[in-house]
This record gives sequence, structure tokens and C-alpha cells, in this order.
Amino acid sequence: MLALLRAKRTDAQVSQVELARRLEWTQADVSKCETGVRRLDVIELRIWLKALGYELADFVQALDNSVPLLPDQARNSPAAAQ
Repeated sequence: MLALLRAKRTDAQVSQVELARRLEWTQADVSKCETGVRRLDVIELRIWLKALGYELADFVQALDNSVPLLPDQARNSPAAAQ
């Protein structure tokens, strides 16, 4: 998730300093979130993404697509039944 969070910021060509300004946070707070020192709750994540021009639902979908299935989930998936 952290890599995707950083990627969204860099894809938007926004620095940590600029994102911090938009959020009215410090650059250190942005850095702590991107490195996992500080966790974002879902409300903060939505605000973060909006500040970058992204929607929470799109981020969650991208995150879901990037996480591999566990072996049991892969066996029970609809695709495995075909």
C-alpha cells in the first residue's frame, strides 16, 4: 500500500512539500505516512487522495489488483472453477 501511495503522489507530480501544503500538514507527516511510521485512517486516506486528484474507490481497486491471492483464495476463485 505504501508503494502505491507514493506512486500516486509521484504520478501526480506532487512533492511531499506540496502535498503537505495542500493537506495543511508538515512534510515530516507526509514522509511518516509514506514510510509506514504513521498510519492513515480511511478518512485521512480519502483526503490525501483527493488532494492529489484521485478517488478512494480507484485507489482501493488498484490496491486490490496489486495484492496476490492467498493459495486458498486462488483455489476457490470463480476463475479456478472454469
